[in-house]
Amino acid sequence: MKDLELKYGCNPNQKPSKIYMEDGSELPIEVLNGKPGYINFLDAFNGWQLVSELKAATNLPAATSFKHVSPAGAAVGLPLTETEAKIYWVDDLGELTPLASAYARARGADRMSSFGDFIALSDTCDVATANLIKREVSDGVIAPDYEPEALEILKSKKKGGYNVIKIDPSYKPNPIEKKQVYGITFEQGRNELNIDSDFLTQNIVTKNKDLPESAKIDLIISLITLKYTQSNSVCYVKGGQAIGIGAGQQSRIHCTRLAGSKADNWWMRQNPKVMGLQFVDGLGRANRDNAIDVYIGDEYEDVLADGVWQNIFKVKPDVLTREEKRAWLDKLEGVALGSDAFFPFGDNIERAKKSGVKYIAEPGGSIRDDDVISTCDKYDMAMCFTGIRLFHH
Repeated sequence: MKDLELKYGCNPNQKPSKIYMEDGSELPIEVLNGKPGYINFLDAFNGWQLVSELKAATNLPAATSFKHVSPAGAAVGLPLTETEAKIYWVDDLGELTPLASAYARARGADRMSSFGDFIALSDTCDVATANLIKREVSDGVIAPDYEPEALEILKSKKKGGYNVIKIDPSYKPNPIEKKQVYGITFEQGRNELNIDSDFLTQNIVTKNKDLPESAKIDLIISLITLKYTQSNSVCYVKGGQAIGIGAGQQSRIHCTRLAGSKADNWWMRQNPKVMGLQFVDGLGRANRDNAIDVYIGDEYEDVLADGVWQNIFKVKPDVLTREEKRAWLDKLEGVALGSDAFFPFGDNIERAKKSGVKYIAEPGGSIRDDDVISTCDKYDMAMCFTGIRLFHH
């Protein structure tokens, strides 16, 4: 297949639409089910690059949950804790395979943003992963292959219309890439930057120069995730998974705040009060996610008001006070933070500290680098300058 006609482009009025190989060669993909659209393919191809690089860098299965050409979550296949399994709604599935664990963690980081995602998997999709995907609201998946039973499970999703794409893992794109804007062709060399642990240890600029192996893995995950996130972007990572991604913001501090608020929500879901919420029988997973998001936020009365809470909870929950939330957030520690460009002010570090950040990787090069470094030193953080920007547009 050298080209594939699509229903329309980004919007229904944008026709005609197709994907094809400019050199006339075969497309490196096969659509096994469904009819993926223009945005589906954008998410699929960006997501595939992300998980391929995570797998190469960590030697662990990887998964990502993409929405609107940025990842909502990304993770490698480390085992889930009992708490993680519960807050990701997979505690009823028993022990998961490494690939299923990777997707549970990628999906679970920001379940609100992942609703209706496009999934990318680094390895052959197994039955455990397919069963996990089957129960989530999702548009499609891309992987190098599928176990026969897993493929049948996925084909049954969305009344048979779920998008399933198989990609050739040996495919190597042209080193020069092009795109058009306003009829004008842009050309650049592909971003083939290899991100590994050596990338992190050459220029540690803070007094604290201790980067444990687990922190290196988390920083690698943050930087590879940023490589495929719409800029400006910042990514918080803990325990092998992105826990907060701030994408497409014009201001660096807004990236840091947005990603930090998502990391805070991820941690707040593990608060005993939140884990103890008693939902009414039959309440859908998306409605539970939404209720939790509101409950832990400033608009908690929207789910606790009389006449409302009875439709959500069996027992009316106590208010989670501002003091209780701050006390719980203060227990979050050892978080890694990556930034796709330099931090221009120390206020980014101050905000990061509130979400438990201990390790930072950023390009450096600001005229206020000294201020950023001194703010890190104030909190005994370890920060490395990579010297490389990771803008993605």
